[in-house]
Amino acid sequence: MKKIFLTAATALALQGAMAQNSAVTNAILMQKAGTLDKARTEIDKAITNPKTSDKAKTWYTRGEIYEGIAQSPIYGKTLSPGEGTKVAFESYQKAIALEGKDSDYGKQATQRLDNIYGMALNAGVESYNAQKYDEALNSYRMAQQIRPQDTTALLYAAYASEAKQDYGQARDNYNKLMGINYKSPQMYNRLLQIARQEKNEAEAAKVVQQALAAYPTNKAFLLEDLNMTLSSGRGTEAIDKIQKVIAADPNNSNLYSVLGSVYEQSKQPEQALAAHKKAVELDPKNFDSQYNIGVYYFNKGAEIYKAVNKMDLKTYQAKGKKMEADGKKYMEQAIPYFETAIQINPSDRGVSSALQKAYTSVGRKADAEKLASQAK
Repeated sequence: MKKIFLTAATALALQGAMAQNSAVTNAILMQKAGTLDKARTEIDKAITNPKTSDKAKTWYTRGEIYEGIAQSPIYGKTLSPGEGTKVAFESYQKAIALEGKDSDYGKQATQRLDNIYGMALNAGVESYNAQKYDEALNSYRMAQQIRPQDTTALLYAAYASEAKQDYGQARDNYNKLMGINYKSPQMYNRLLQIARQEKNEAEAAKVVQQALAAYPTNKAFLLEDLNMTLSSGRGTEAIDKIQKVIAADPNNSNLYSVLGSVYEQSKQPEQALAAHKKAVELDPKNFDSQYNIGVYYFNKGAEIYKAVNKMDLKTYQAKGKKMEADGKKYMEQAIPYFETAIQINPSDRGVSSALQKAYTSVGRKADAEKLASQAK
């Protein structure tokens, strides 16, 4: 039988290759034996060795070991919070980069990264709860890289950014969520609060319009839009918007009260009266509408009395008394609404003053004096 002899050079080369791979092999054996601390020492050697640092197997093994340490209640204490997840994530990424996703280690690393997503998310939550917001954001970014289309990590990152008062970063995360077609009323509410925190009314208005595009019948967003329109003095435009809000919330007395006020501002008194009457029909304790209905009738009566006072004797004799009777009827119509309003809010001086004048104009002087004494 022919004997095979290795030359000295060949033997040395083989020994060198074995030495180069021994750290990886030792790490794998120690990992299987459950001594993850020793496995960690060996694999950390391997990634610094030029002969093994460019192998996907080396980095994949490192990812497995650090992932195991991060999940271990014993060995996990040897790492700083989030370190194991971070190192495992970077290691799997390196394995994929070296051989590609379709290689054996690339496929395995891709599968392991999916496990890392949950770990990264949990690490972020732990850091957030500990008020370590920068660490939380790092973990959430890691999770985002693993699952770019998953909304949870982006949403949590937005919350963490808000918690550290980095509103620009929070807004960026919310905008990324919108970019992948994520929708929720809470998200738009958060964006609206950020805009107001920054005192950026233009941005707030933009957010409200985005919210309404996503939720066209949402009562809260309709009200926000309405309030913005009212505050900018666009009364005529506001009428249409109020009616949309009323359609979403038809039993809201306050909305009809607001509609009545806008009609008043727009010089449409009859429509205003109808809106206020609907408001008190829905809620008899609606102070504003009770008072405004009273004001409507009071003003009608006052206008007539004013016209009568300007008449000469001949004109008065011809039609003055009838007009006075008409004026008195309007005042009498105003009184019950003023009385209800003052019961709702006894300290309101505007109602008290108007009611005293109405009492006096219809000859109820005793009631007017009693009310005046109560107001002192």
